[in-house]
Amino acid sequence: MCVLFLLKTNSFLASSKQKNGLTYDNTETLGDLVNKSTTGDGIPDWEKRLYGLDPTKKENVPGVPDSVTIAKLESQNQIGQIEQGLPSPSGTVNLTKTDQFSQDLFATVAAASQNGQIDQTTEDQISSSLADNIQNTPPRKIYLLSDIKISSDNSIKAIQKYSDVLSGIFPKTPNKETVMDVLQKFLADPNNPDTSALAKLDPIIAQTNKIIANMVKTSVPESLSAQHLETINALERLAENVSDIKLYDTDTIVSLSAISQYDQNTTSLQSAVNNLTNAIQEKLNS
Repeated sequence: MCVLFLLKTNSFLASSKQKNGLTYDNTETLGDLVNKSTTGDGIPDWEKRLYGLDPTKKENVPGVPDSVTIAKLESQNQIGQIEQGLPSPSGTVNLTKTDQFSQDLFATVAAASQNGQIDQTTEDQISSSLADNIQNTPPRKIYLLSDIKISSDNSIKAIQKYSDVLSGIFPKTPNKETVMDVLQKFLADPNNPDTSALAKLDPIIAQTNKIIANMVKTSVPESLSAQHLETINALERLAENVSDIKLYDTDTIVSLSAISQYDQNTTSLQSAVNNLTNAIQEKLNS
């Protein structure tokens, strides 16, 4: 779904209220387009496209009605599992978060358009749903104490050695460009984002993942394990965050969510690093 459509949904809906429904052009209402079924089989064209089906056919799998094909795809609930012979541009069924929101949005509009209008309550529900999708992206990986190497040696010597190892893990020379530098170039023209700029996030992601891998392999004194683990998870969250920003072209909602959460994640990482640094100094000075 086009990001401009997502961002301007409310203003579009509000300005489109005309007689006989939400008018898309002089001849069709938005409701007409949402409910349009080229084959007349009752399955909207947009829904078939989400599943990689040809909207001009009633049976994308020969001898199997599309309603049955879609039901099977939904019941499988597994990305990439497609009936043999099912045509799909990508060869997989992969509904992104943006696709899923689009599907829900169209269903909402279709139901509301039966009355020829969308009221304020519906508009508020759409806004709330979009905000919820943007604000909530759960972490994909959470490290546990069992994932790291914990040493029972809590001596000053062991803690100093651990501190020295960390000094070698964190780069002394950061990347030339920060995430904020990249985002400024990406959004220099808000009406025409430069997605090519997002490729410059790759070195940042690679560097962060390298730090995580090295910290997981590092032996940490038990007395510092909680702070060590907190830092690893904060780094992982940031790496996922920056990776998600790159998905602007393929999964707009996830990308917007990542951009909105970046400050929060960098603050969390800084807090985790400070906690670890302070804990090390406290142990060394005791």
